Amino acid sequence: MLTPPCFKNRLNKILLVFSLLIFFFTSQLDLYAKSPAVQQTTKSCLWRVATPSNKIFLLGSLHLLKADDYPLSASISKAYAESQLLVFETDLKALMMPEMQIKYQQLSIYPQGEDLLQNLDSPTKRLLEKRLSALGLPLEIYSRYKPWAVAQDLAMKELQRMGFNLIYGVDFHFFNKATADGKETDFLESPEFQIDLIGNMVARDQNDFLNQTLKELEVVNELAGDLVESWKHGDADKLHELLHKSFKDYPDLHDRLLIQRNKRWIKKIEGAIRKNKNVLFVVGAGHLVGPDSVVDLLKKRGYKVKQQ
Repeated sequence: MLTPPCFKNRLNKILLVFSLLIFFFTSQLDLYAKSPAVQQTTKSCLWRVATPSNKIFLLGSLHLLKADDYPLSASISKAYAESQLLVFETDLKALMMPEMQIKYQQLSIYPQGEDLLQNLDSPTKRLLEKRLSALGLPLEIYSRYKPWAVAQDLAMKELQRMGFNLIYGVDFHFFNKATADGKETDFLESPEFQIDLIGNMVARDQNDFLNQTLKELEVVNELAGDLVESWKHGDADKLHELLHKSFKDYPDLHDRLLIQRNKRWIKKIEGAIRKNKNVLFVVGAGHLVGPDSVVDLLKKRGYKVKQQ
């Protein structure tokens, strides 16, 4: 069996799991062509929850960025400086442990006697053949890998080619900074949960995941730049448009990967509100914009949440 080169780098692959569609589920080409320009605001992708005894910040992260996307805005840097505790989506240190890489490997490969082509519908197979032909790769290179793993590998290849890297992502930037500064860190979900969330998708969702990823990769050059600019300028409406519109055809994925997790996170955020410690939550930007986002759910519970 041929082994895709990127699959040899298990660290990069397993770290990509927790990005959970930030780049994969963006808008489609016709949406991009019709969407308005990014609003040049003085805001950032940062919100503050009004509380009587402490400061609670919600920072929307892009999990992959470029080196020249730094430094971050003054408001984000100030929120970090004022926070004693940083809470991330998952335990980034544990995510890099060998046992997590083994779990990823186990979930990404089909059992003996089953292969990728048996589990793809015809439209997805054609899109995959087209993509691999453009890359000069044979279809057989992914024969043992499940659709979700193929989608992530192809997306990582393209994003790295464009200069994006997880080490420049907002999460790792602040995780490394907090570690160096001796600040306390915590997480909302275990690495096991995040790997299971995407690695144990039912066959239909996996096929949809790969199909949509292949479509998005055709326009990722245009979309990625627009996404980063929207994030830098705190254009919440544009971010919602880019990160959520294509979910309309995949309501089950949208509910499982975003909405249900947002609802669970609210309880932990409310727990932080009741304490005296200033806390900075760092989660994917898609979780903070639009209906049923963390920001929206907090407002519905009566909290005052203001974008910074």
